[in-house]
Amino acid sequence: MLARMSSEPEQQIGVGSPDAFQRLWTPHRMAYIQGENKPSGPGAGDGCPFCTIPAKSDEDGLVIARGELVYAVLNLYPYNGGHLMVVPFRHVADYTDLTEEETVGLGDYTKRAMKALRAASGAQGFNIGMNQGEVAGAGIAAHLHQHIVPRWGGDTNFMPVVGHTKVLPQLLADTRRMLAEKWPAGA
Repeated sequence: MLARMSSEPEQQIGVGSPDAFQRLWTPHRMAYIQGENKPSGPGAGDGCPFCTIPAKSDEDGLVIARGELVYAVLNLYPYNGGHLMVVPFRHVADYTDLTEEETVGLGDYTKRAMKALRAASGAQGFNIGMNQGEVAGAGIAAHLHQHIVPRWGGDTNFMPVVGHTKVLPQLLADTRRMLAEKWPAGA
């Protein structure tokens, strides 16, 4: 225990400097930061979550829809509410290694995702893309996946701008159910 030796205000020692900021703790994000459940290697049997998700129920895997060659799944660590991914069932890392049929399926499910997000949440815009390779920012580089992130006018507020924190208004299970109900039928 430290004894006070002066008339200066008491300070917290070892816990940071006191300030006027409130803290919003998000300990669930530590799993993502530390790479929990990240594949241990490039193969499908190396713990790839995109290979294990299809074996789960839609609810447990957060799967929104399943096609013949691809499926749509919510992102466990979303940038925005409704952030989902389209993933080929086949364990493939590079876009150029997709078959023609997989490429068509990826495009079709991306279009369906946009329609479902517009119908379910009134999304006004989208960020769509994929990171190819770990150096390009792919969190799971061994299994290709395309992100569809819905956007709304005015969705940037003080939390992400000043606090570098995103507030999500809905539980992932509720978002999955809402999107699955609005998922467009096949062409």
